[in-house]
Amino acid sequence: MQQTADPLSAADRGVVRMRVTRNDRWYPLVHIAARAGWINDPNGLVHLSGRYHVYFQHNPFGSQWGLMHWGHVSSADLVHWRHEPIALAPELEAESDGVFSGSAVALPDRHGIAVLYTGHRWLAPGLARQVQCLATSTDATTFVRHGVVIEPPEQMTDFRDPKVWRTGNRWYLVLGASPLDPADGRRHAEVWLYSSDLQGPGALRRWRFEGVLYRSPIDEVFMAECPDFFPLGDRWVLSYCAMGTHPHGYLDRNVNNARYVVGEWAPGRAFTPVTGEFPCDWGHSYYAPQTMQSPDGRRLVWGWMGSFGRPEPVAQSDGWCGQLTVPRELDLGPGDAVLTRPVRELTALRRSTCGLGPITVPANTERSLAADIPGAAEIELSLDLAHSDAERITLAVHRTPDGHQTLVVWDGQSGRGHLDRGSSGAGDRGSRSAPCAPDADGLLRLRIVLDRGSVEVFVGDGDQVISSMVYPPEGPRAAAICAECGDARITALRIHHLDAIF
Repeated sequence: MQQTADPLSAADRGVVRMRVTRNDRWYPLVHIAARAGWINDPNGLVHLSGRYHVYFQHNPFGSQWGLMHWGHVSSADLVHWRHEPIALAPELEAESDGVFSGSAVALPDRHGIAVLYTGHRWLAPGLARQVQCLATSTDATTFVRHGVVIEPPEQMTDFRDPKVWRTGNRWYLVLGASPLDPADGRRHAEVWLYSSDLQGPGALRRWRFEGVLYRSPIDEVFMAECPDFFPLGDRWVLSYCAMGTHPHGYLDRNVNNARYVVGEWAPGRAFTPVTGEFPCDWGHSYYAPQTMQSPDGRRLVWGWMGSFGRPEPVAQSDGWCGQLTVPRELDLGPGDAVLTRPVRELTALRRSTCGLGPITVPANTERSLAADIPGAAEIELSLDLAHSDAERITLAVHRTPDGHQTLVVWDGQSGRGHLDRGSSGAGDRGSRSAPCAPDADGLLRLRIVLDRGSVEVFVGDGDQVISSMVYPPEGPRAAAICAECGDARITALRIHHLDAIF
């Protein structure tokens, strides 16, 4: 499907307009994406006057990373969204080469919102100056710039992505830094903490450096991009994106990887981890997660589904590239593990449901579930592992007549769930996996969100997530389930067809 898309509204001040032809074969139906052009990190998540606002890194001039703006969408219910005018375009000298990532907060007394973001300017090839800037808005759409509020240390190139929040009577902010360690002459990833007055002339304009909140324990990691720091239960969670990792086993398989650590913190005290570091998501396509608190107190998160590694097929020919995950809510589980589930509002998109369980799939056989699942869908699957002896149970989705498919696999030998896109279609291949244990009753519950070009697998009660872009050929997209080396008992299997969010 071809659609002429205009990524820039008439309200976008001072921005050159362009028109592109967007190919919708993989364009998402239930995920946030720009009308056209490139997007990456979610930015500035905030709720104001009854609407959720999600901003994101956006190049409106092409489908590859370029001159960064802040794109913008909004919603009253986390389900139905509308495109808004571009919120921030490069205007100041300090941001002449990009309005980079940042965050937003609602101001006291309903005076609008403030956004803190990184202004980026190239000084020479490979040498940048990154500063933290402030802008405010009374309507979350039109912004007033207030210029640079935090300068970088001398000769520090990587210094970016402020995340701001309020605790008690002060504003706090974390950002990623890459200082040179004189002890070994190498750059090491750190998260720095700042604070500011809650109100008055210095509020959000004058920042005091409180110290290093966290330093990556992995020597090879040289930068902590897109840090976030937030309370969850009776703990604090620090997430960041590690640059410089190398794959080892099932971990750190992507170019850069989002991870989290849980600990204790209070103003004036050090952050004390109580866990090690864990992946935020095990998939091919998850980066730069950012959270916000909803009006009812839930901790919500979006991540970027895309890649800075091998080029995505859509970037080459389709006029757009990149999408955000479905909105998710976070909770603290046993052992201080962070649980990640789709927001409960997502069920409002279900327009029809097909119930197929319970069923038993005999050893070494396959059962067809649907001849075609067009558009977007959600599959709920409950495997009774206590009464199954299959070594592998495989759900095939996006199966096309020419033999392409994406596989969601439970593997009894490794005790892991796999998302295998070895024969998915266009683009990069490979498999990703996560620990996948049944509950006390021997049931393993999977919730799988399918879109035209993506698969998100939620394990159990949000214990693990695997999120990946996939690019199947056009045509009918069937689904089937098979058992290997034993029978598979499925107690519940439902396919929900989903409406579009725009």
